[in-house]
Amino acid sequence: MAGNAFGQAFRFTTWGESHGPAIGCVVDGAPPGMPLVEADIQAWLDRRKPGQSRFTTQRREPDTVEILSGTFEGVTTGTPISLLIRNQDARSKDYGAIKDQFRPGHADFTYWAKYRTVRDYRGGGRSSARETASRVAAGAVARKVLDHDLRAAYGAGAPRLSIRGALVQLGALAVDRGLWDWRETERNPFWSPDAQAAARWERHLDEVRKSGSSVGAVVEIVASGVPVGLGDPVYDKLDADLAKAMMGINAVKGVEIGAGFAAAALTGEQNADEMAPGGPGNPPSFGSNNAGGILGGISTGQDVVVRFAVKPTSSILAPRASVDRFGQAVDVVTKGRHDPCVGIRAVPVGEAMMAVVLADHWLRHKSQCLDARPSLPWESWGRKSEPRAADD
Repeated sequence: MAGNAFGQAFRFTTWGESHGPAIGCVVDGAPPGMPLVEADIQAWLDRRKPGQSRFTTQRREPDTVEILSGTFEGVTTGTPISLLIRNQDARSKDYGAIKDQFRPGHADFTYWAKYRTVRDYRGGGRSSARETASRVAAGAVARKVLDHDLRAAYGAGAPRLSIRGALVQLGALAVDRGLWDWRETERNPFWSPDAQAAARWERHLDEVRKSGSSVGAVVEIVASGVPVGLGDPVYDKLDADLAKAMMGINAVKGVEIGAGFAAAALTGEQNADEMAPGGPGNPPSFGSNNAGGILGGISTGQDVVVRFAVKPTSSILAPRASVDRFGQAVDVVTKGRHDPCVGIRAVPVGEAMMAVVLADHWLRHKSQCLDARPSLPWESWGRKSEPRAADD
C-alpha cells in the first residue's frame, strides 16, 4: 500500500493495524547527537491515549512506546528511529457480525474495492484512528528536532516555539473567543479553552453518548515562535503541506488557514494584514493575522493558525442502510467501543502533524538558506551604515 509516509527532510512512515499485535512508525531525518529517550515521546502519547474520560472510547491501551533503533546512550545516531506501540486491548469479536457488511461513513467499501476484496474488518484495520498514535509519536520526535535545532542555530536568541491545540466547536456549540484561556485546555477532557463551553459540551455529549449517536467538532492548532522563512514556493508551500497533513487525519473533512473561509466575506481592506516597522533590529509588526502566519506559502513569524473540521464518528448504534459484499441490502448497527466525538482526541494528533510539518520545513530551509546562525535581514534596519576605512 502506497501513501504511508509523510515529509521530505523529516520523514516518517507508519505501519500496523488497529487489532494487529502492534502499531508503530519509522522516523528519518532527525540529526545525530540529539537527546531522545522514550519518556520524551511517552508524554505526548499519554495526551492522546483512549479511555481517559467517558467521552472517548473505553478501549484501554497504555500506548507504551519502545525505541527499537536510531539512538545510542540516550542520543540519536542520525539513522532511522523505529518506534513500537503494542496493542493490548483489542476486542476483535465485536466486529464479527459486520465482517461482510460495509459500514456507512467508513472506509470498509473503498478498501474492499481497491484491494481486491482483501479487508481487515477488525476495527477498520489500517483505516482505524488507532493509527494516529504513530503520528503522535513521530510528532514528539519532531518537537525535539525543532527545539534542538533552533537552539543550535540561534543560540540564546532561539525563538520560543510552542504548538498548542484546542477544540473550538463541538457539534453546533462553539467556544466564546472572548473567554479564551490556553491553561483551561489542560483542565477539562475536551481541550476547550473556554470553561463555560466545556460545561455545555459535557451535558450535550452525555446525551449524545447515551443515545448511541455521535457529533463532529472543529479543532484549532496554533504554532507560536515559528521562524520567518519556512515554506517553499510554489508546490511546497507551508500552508499547502499543513493542509495535507491535517486533511490526512482520520475523519477530517475540511481545513482552513488563518481567516480561512471567512476571508471570502471580507473586503480587501479588512483582510489585509497591515504592517508597521518593528524598530531597529526588530522584524516588522502586523496589525492582524488573517493570513494565519503564512504569506506566499512562507511563514511570516506570526502565529501559524490552522483549523480543521472533524465529521461525526461513523460507528453508531442507530441502524443505517447499507449493502454487504454480496450486493445485498442490510441494516448496519456498529457495536463496540467508540468515541462519541472523535474530534476530542484529534487535538493532540493535530499538534503532532503541525510539529512534523514545521520540522520538515525547518530542515529544508536550513539546508538551502542557512549555514550557521541565521543572519536576519532586519538586523540592520534603522541603523546608519558605518564609514568604510580608507585603503592603505
